[in-house]
Amino acid sequence: MPEERIPLTRRKLLTMIGQAAGGAVMYQAMSTLGHAAESAYQGPIKLSRARPGTSVVVLGAGLAGMVAAVELRNAGYKVTVLEYQNRAGGRAWTLRGGDSFTELDGTTQTVGFSKGNYLNPGPWRVPHNHHAMMDLYRRYGIRLEVFNQVNHNAYVHNSKAFGGKPQRFRHVSTDFRGHVSDLLAKATQQGALDSVITKEDAEKLLASLKSYGALDKDYRYVSSLHTSEYRGYDIDPGGGLMDKAKASQTIGLSELLQSNLWSQIGSGNLTEFHSTIFQPHGGMDMLPKALAKDLGGAIQYNAHVTKIAQSEKSVTVSYTRNGTQQQIKADWCVCTIPASILSQLDIQVGDRMRAGIEALPYGSSVKIGLEFKRRFWEEDERIYGGISSTDLPVQQISYPSNDYMKPGPAVLLGAYAFDNTNSYRFSALTPQERIRLAVEYGGQIHPQYKQEFLNGVSVAWHRMGWIQGCFGAWNDELRAQHYDSMAQIDNRVVLAGEHISYIPAWQEGAVLSSLNAVQRLHAKAMAA
Repeated sequence: MPEERIPLTRRKLLTMIGQAAGGAVMYQAMSTLGHAAESAYQGPIKLSRARPGTSVVVLGAGLAGMVAAVELRNAGYKVTVLEYQNRAGGRAWTLRGGDSFTELDGTTQTVGFSKGNYLNPGPWRVPHNHHAMMDLYRRYGIRLEVFNQVNHNAYVHNSKAFGGKPQRFRHVSTDFRGHVSDLLAKATQQGALDSVITKEDAEKLLASLKSYGALDKDYRYVSSLHTSEYRGYDIDPGGGLMDKAKASQTIGLSELLQSNLWSQIGSGNLTEFHSTIFQPHGGMDMLPKALAKDLGGAIQYNAHVTKIAQSEKSVTVSYTRNGTQQQIKADWCVCTIPASILSQLDIQVGDRMRAGIEALPYGSSVKIGLEFKRRFWEEDERIYGGISSTDLPVQQISYPSNDYMKPGPAVLLGAYAFDNTNSYRFSALTPQERIRLAVEYGGQIHPQYKQEFLNGVSVAWHRMGWIQGCFGAWNDELRAQHYDSMAQIDNRVVLAGEHISYIPAWQEGAVLSSLNAVQRLHAKAMAA
């Protein structure tokens, strides 16, 4: 797979907007692009008691489906959940040693990870402001760990800059902030801002820049022990008769700008990545397991839906289970089947909803988990959690935010290629070729890769037969044309899931969509 410059993705665009214009403008851009991640959750919903005997069939036992099923069951509905797979959770999935799964072409992977190691190939973190998810974790007693999103000791890397040598995040971040502060201080001192700020404001601005950018008494950003307090020393302060501290050398502004590494340091400014971020202890499937246990026999696994028909008074779902053709009839239906699959089924809904289902494309994503003999990133490079970014096709390397300093094998996320050419190219390869390339590319950042590598697993979401994509990839035009039609209740069928939300690709979007659909469906059922 030849290397080429990564195109400007939505996430990179948002990061650049945040760096250049600040958080408020960035959030507006996020809202426009359908990526604003602040949750509108106001607390658990409270449904009145359902009419006795009213039944609902829920299609899909992902988070949206199971949350809908729990709320409707608690309100007194007779609920049945049909799930395509032999497990609950959908994309909230965790791979452990011994697990196996099969891609569209029949290729099967069996995970070789050591006991206790795992990979979350779908969602892998939960922002603190995803309030519905946090409430579910609280209600079901799920233990959480802190997910380290931004690690200033991790790397940023451009294969065409600095001789291909990765740079510490803290070096690039501090130097970029320092040089920008230096330039703004010069402009302020030269009166270039006199038309927009008062003299008093100019004085306060200079004082703030001196602190913010680690500038010297003359408002310059230069290598010194002071700047090293921010970016790190060449020789750290010690004790006794150890060598004296030695300042590190800053990167020049021109070299820094030409490296394009500034584009990799702003992700922590996005609201979805503000601290604190969490992960469930033991894997992302902890909550789905708890929900599935709560629902018990209400879930029918290995149920492959083939047709959804409805009349004025009921819904009939046809499906195959264990090779047997079956049907279930209910008063109402909550359908959380992704549009990428729903568009291939025989579904009796109005033309406007059908048009939306057929029009919605799904974004691509590939994740590759690599198991190594030891935690060399911790032992050799002092990287504890966080993410290293690169212009190589793997795009991101994420270090585990759990079991720090644990001896023996450990798994890191060796590639997270999302929503661009890289993910599609990886998807076109065999699983073993994807893993081989992830080790090859990652070795340009961590030379220990080849010697320490044990095994790997790769998940290309467009090749997962039960979803054939990663998330609903809305844009403004598609939303204006189809979103409302897809979100409306069509006679006795309502859709729910991350694709029916303004927080696509996040579990929070799936849960909020589900709760809203349930409330509207219940209101209609009570009024019927």
